[in-house]
Amino acid sequence: MTDGDTVVLDSGLTVRLVGMQAPKLALGRDGFASWPQAEEARAALAALVLDRPVRVRYGGERADRHGRALGQVFLDEAGGTWVQQEMLARGLARVYSFPDNRACLAELMAAEGRARAMQLGIWGDPYYMVRRADRPAAFAGRTGQYELVEGRVLVAGAAGGRVYLNFGRRWKEDFTVVIDAGALRLFSDSGLDPLVLQGALIRVRGWLDDRDGPRIEVTHPEQIEVLATR
Repeated sequence: MTDGDTVVLDSGLTVRLVGMQAPKLALGRDGFASWPQAEEARAALAALVLDRPVRVRYGGERADRHGRALGQVFLDEAGGTWVQQEMLARGLARVYSFPDNRACLAELMAAEGRARAMQLGIWGDPYYMVRRADRPAAFAGRTGQYELVEGRVLVAGAAGGRVYLNFGRRWKEDFTVVIDAGALRLFSDSGLDPLVLQGALIRVRGWLDDRDGPRIEVTHPEQIEVLATR
């Protein structure tokens, strides 16, 4: 067991538990500190799967650039516990998806949501709190972190082949969601026009950067949850 979202099978296959992200461990990386509750997540995953038979199912891209398999993992025994769902239900991971691997996300989001509502695991730690889009100062020092952010879209507009969801009037300082051309094709396929999100209350998840203010670049529709349309 290397961390809270990776397992190594007795066949030698390394499986990244796709659809979720556990708190990251430093694992000897220079200048990288383990995230809070990373050891707890690794211990919980070990208790679930170590020395137990599992099945791996695929629902998208089957391997990452590191050669790890990208699969949903189930205990191969009575009950067939879905490992990703169980980790999320315990509050020891967040939903984390990719444009080429988006299977089962509704069920995983539901498990995460229940744990978040009960403040289980990581959800009781301010490090993982859902940030408010209307408080850009709260993003100070969070650049490069995976974040969940909630807020009401003030303006949705298109420019240069991208869609911008602005949450404040000072676009160089306030939080922004950026949806590029590749992502817009996936939005079209899913039947969601992001321009209709003006005025909507949404939750977005992704990696925070700081280019003309704090922002998250969205690569696929599942990164955005519509909480209320008006």
